[in-house]
Amino acid sequence: QVQLVESGGGLVQAGGSLRLSCAASGRMFSRYAMGWFRQAPGKEREFVAAITRSGGITYYADSVKGRFGIFRDNAKNTVSLQMNSLKPEDTAVYYCAADEDVSGIYYYTGARYDYWGQGTQVTVSS
Repeated sequence: QVQLVESGGGLVQAGGSLRLSCAASGRMFSRYAMGWFRQAPGKEREFVAAITRSGGITYYADSVKGRFGIFRDNAKNTVSLQMNSLKPEDTAVYYCAADEDVSGIYYYTGARYDYWGQGTQVTVSS
């Protein structure tokens, strides 16, 4: 079991950057694959990025590939989402998620993650 707390959200102009962080409790952080998801008002939750337990492989939604980067530091129990070249359509609540046994296509599937943070708001203005 792990508890997740996101931080780093805020208001930024289009073209700007933000770095989101997720702090995880527990000493077995390396057992968990980590993902970032987002949800805008009136829209479905969507996958943003994920990273494997060792941090050796990353996955990105097509909409953010080349602009966002996901990173983890297992020694510090943290995962980060670096967001560059932000667009108004990136506006959403961003959630950190964790799971012990996701693999393959399930990295993209929010329903397969067992643990979630409460989210942090990202607003991108024109």
